[in-house]
This record gives sequence, structure tokens and C-alpha cells, in this order.
Amino acid sequence: MKPFVKEDSIVREIWGKSDTVLLIFAGAAAEFALNKAVDWLYFTGKLPADPLGRLFSTVTYARNIIFAEEAHALQTIDSIYHIHKAVEQKRDATIPDWAYRDVLFMLIHYSIASYEVLERKLIAVEKQEVYDVFYRFGEQMQLKDLAPDYVSWLTQREEHLNNNLKKSDYTEDLFKQYKKHLGSIRYFFLIEGQKLLIPEQVSILLGFKRFSMLTPIIPIYKLSRSLKLDVLVKALLLPESYKEQINEIDVAV
Repeated sequence: MKPFVKEDSIVREIWGKSDTVLLIFAGAAAEFALNKAVDWLYFTGKLPADPLGRLFSTVTYARNIIFAEEAHALQTIDSIYHIHKAVEQKRDATIPDWAYRDVLFMLIHYSIASYEVLERKLIAVEKQEVYDVFYRFGEQMQLKDLAPDYVSWLTQREEHLNNNLKKSDYTEDLFKQYKKHLGSIRYFFLIEGQKLLIPEQVSILLGFKRFSMLTPIIPIYKLSRSLKLDVLVKALLLPESYKEQINEIDVAV
């Protein structure tokens, strides 16, 4: 059967490595906390109760779709669409279309940014390939006004960053929850990892300094991967409840 994403795609390479997926998760966690529509997930109660689990489930959904057969991937996207529609009915309101696009845009941006931090710079055709995959995702979610290509999307992305983010009580609460669930040491690495990836608008709103203390450590970490020592690093940094899920990412490709 035809895969949703071709087997030699750069997208599979990006999402087939656990450390890259973890960085995608970290970056999205920062930006998501600033989204003006984050109150929707507070409405269900799932986000404040388990912020890491809720965000990681979004990343896991995306990864499963990327590695699925096309028919199954489209079916999964449809189920996501209907889950959100059910939430809208319960609240008797509509999730803004831009809020859906923002989540999609995070997956695009952090896929590229995370890979470039840990591996190499992507060339234009590879960035377009990443965009094409998530564009199809958005189309199946019935999202409107998606840019036709990656270069056009960059302008749209800037507009979203400038218009759809704000620091709120939800932002403060989410970061408190992140620290509570991770502990001080893992929270430190989360914040420093986020600094490697987030756009300037996000950094300013969160009051982050642009320099990450992980910047000089990244080359050492890359060396540790070649020596298979990264397994020890992940074992120390990952919460116990996520270790099995993360380890499965590497072996499933």
C-alpha cells in the first residue's frame, strides 16, 4: 500500500530519531503556551492536568501519521478533526481556524529547526518537502488559507507569530506545570533546549535570553551519538513514563 510519506523522504528521517522528536516537543511546548487559543485545552481540563502528556500526544499523533500507510493516515487525521469538533459542540463555540493552523505551523517550524540543530542545514527542496507533508495534513483537516508553498508560508508564519501569541496567566501556569512534572534539572534542559529553536517573537514574550547553555554542548552530544553514549544521556533526562515511548521511536524506523 502507498505510504502517506514516501520512504526516502527527509520528513521520515527527521521524525525517525528520538532526540529530534524530543526537540520538536520542547519547542512546541514553549510556543503553545503563548497561543491565544490555549484556553480551549484548559476547557477540557486535559492540558493543566497533564501538560507533558497532552503535548506529547500531539507529537505522537503527527509521527504516527508520517509513518503510516496513506489510507490509515488520512483516517487518523479525520478522527482528530472529529474529536475537535466534539469539543466545539460541548463548549458551544468554534475553535478559530488560525488556531488549527498555528499547531500545524509549529510542527513545520520545529521539524526543520530541530533537525538543523542536531544534524545539518536543510536545502530549499527539503524544506519544501517538509511543508508539502504538513500541507496535506492541513488539507485533510479542512484548514483554509494555507500558503501554496514553503517560501509563501514563511510570510504567513510571521503574521501568525505577530498576531496570535501573547503571554497570559495560562502561559505562567503551563510553565509551572512543566516544572512540576519534570523537576528542576529536566526543566532546566527543557528551557535551554527551547532557546535553541524558538523564533524571536516567542523568545521576547517569554523573556528568554537568546543564548542557550546547550549551544556549546551540542557538538559533544553529536559525538556521544557516534559512540552510542546518547542512550545514557536520554536515560538521565527523560521522565520514566516517557522512556519506553521515546526508545520506540528509534527502533521503529
